[in-house]
Amino acid sequence: MSALRIVVHSDYLCPWCYNADVRLRRVEEEFAGRVEIEWRAFLLRPSPRPVPDSPEAEARALEEFVRYTGSWLRPAAEPDAATFRVWETTEGPPTHSLPAHCVAKAAATLGPDAFRAMHDRLLAAYFTENRDISRTPVLRELWADAGLCADAFRGAEDPALVERTLAEHQDALERGMTGVPAAYLEGQDAFLLGAQPLALYRRWVTRNLPGA
Repeated sequence: MSALRIVVHSDYLCPWCYNADVRLRRVEEEFAGRVEIEWRAFLLRPSPRPVPDSPEAEARALEEFVRYTGSWLRPAAEPDAATFRVWETTEGPPTHSLPAHCVAKAAATLGPDAFRAMHDRLLAAYFTENRDISRTPVLRELWADAGLCADAFRGAEDPALVERTLAEHQDALERGMTGVPAAYLEGQDAFLLGAQPLALYRRWVTRNLPGA
């Protein structure tokens, strides 16, 4: 029997996507072998932010970003939530969404386990460890943390990975997605927008399992 394939568009800079990841991982484990999840890109920040023109401007940008991360306490307070920490480091703010997606796609070329390891490291590094996952040196460290071959590392400078990431983002827009996370069943047009409760994901999967 073929598995039910769920496609999820998300961004590594989106806290609600982290909650969706935790919940959908639970669903994937509970329906082991019957559900497969594919993560695709959506770029909340498709272009790099302007570089601060002075140390003072850089400090203000970081201060504003730290205040923004206080909003992560809202998804953190939900049931079945991921682990979040309001920003405490001097890294960041992230420049844009593309680098993390490209590195995740580089990991995917090594196999599904490599992708999952990098995917997990990116989310935890940003939301829990307060690392700037738009910086290449940080991404290289996370790549090593995930146990991946250093020679296979590729980042946002790889044209093929950039093209694939942008194509996935464009596909999401053409499907009418205005934000993330957004999930749909392969072969269907309708999608679930937002980080849904775990119980709703379970019901959605149960209703659509082959043979149900």
